[in-house]
Amino acid sequence: MDIDSPPDAQLRLPADSAYLAVLRSATAGLAARINFTLDDIEDLRIAVDEACAILLPQAAPDTQLDCTFWLGGATMTVAVGATCTEPRQPSEQGFAWRVLTALTTHARSEVHDDRLVLTLSRSAGQHP
Repeated sequence: MDIDSPPDAQLRLPADSAYLAVLRSATAGLAARINFTLDDIEDLRIAVDEACAILLPQAAPDTQLDCTFWLGGATMTVAVGATCTEPRQPSEQGFAWRVLTALTTHARSEVHDDRLVLTLSRSAGQHP
């Protein structure tokens, strides 16, 4: 999946855990559009939730959570990012990162200036 191509959907929410249900629902709805199984959808929802668990504690006050979605034939890529006071990549040994990588076919984190972006991909029926 080429994340340099225009995204299929974008969502901007306050960087607050109270809004994560909206992000989980959007993720599930988009995954259902490309015929992910219920198990694939649930794995992707949990992975997005874990990405936010990494991201939200670092988010600057009153900032936005930017969510971008790319849909392929049997693959979905989600990037979540936010402006952070002191952005740092997650520890690969941390619980949230291990859960996130166990539920996706590809995951990466990047720091760009004052932003942390986590990008996850999941291919339908493919368990890492």
